Amino acid sequence: MLHGIGRSLEDWEPQRPLLSGDHRVITLDMPGFGLSERLPAPVSLAGLADAVWAALDRLGVDRPVHLMGNSLGGAVSMRMVADHPDRVSTLTLANSAGFGPEVTFALRILAVPLLGRSLLRRIDPRSARRIERSIFFDRAHVTDERVAMAVRIGRQPDFAAVYLETARALGGFRGVAAGWRGELLPRVAAARRPTMIVWGERDLILPATHLAAARTLLPYAQTHLFPDTGHMPQLERPGEFAALVRPLLAGVTAG
Repeated sequence: MLHGIGRSLEDWEPQRPLLSGDHRVITLDMPGFGLSERLPAPVSLAGLADAVWAALDRLGVDRPVHLMGNSLGGAVSMRMVADHPDRVSTLTLANSAGFGPEVTFALRILAVPLLGRSLLRRIDPRSARRIERSIFFDRAHVTDERVAMAVRIGRQPDFAAVYLETARALGGFRGVAAGWRGELLPRVAAARRPTMIVWGERDLILPATHLAAARTLLPYAQTHLFPDTGHMPQLERPGEFAALVRPLLAGVTAG
């Protein structure tokens, strides 16, 4: 289970008790995110995907896996499928990057030289709470604990650099770049892994209109739109999310 840009493994934590009865559940902070150290090379989808595969190897995972990714984690999951389709049983994408150029202005402005770095140096409780509010439709999920974790992550020494490198690797001021999307998605479609794509109807980060594009680009995938839900349905609708994906996972044997 892979998280989004600037986020951490906690974004998948509610799914652990819901799915661990039938599956081995692995969540991790991708390199340079959460409390994880960065990679020595500049951030790229390929580098992040390779790092996740390496982590799974170290954990002794030698059978095909069920991949789940939210936002950036969805793009990384798709790159993992494209690179090693034989190692993947199923793919679940939650509000995934990759299906259109539109993205929140807050991410596009990070492409402006100097301004982006300046903004990311100001992750205090007030700014962290504002970011959390943009993620959820139901503000009850904007808890003091989540705000405190966001501040802790924002104070990691490589947070700003990794965030900016990632944002610029994926796009710029005009939005999510077409180049990597156009190269990656046909490879994912060719792999044709059993796939579930879900979206939150009220996503302010990546609009729910991307779900229609996903249906066109990956026509074999199952899809679902959660009403009154923001950017993280796995957090905001944990029980419904787990119930939706469980039949997909049960239908394919994995490690």
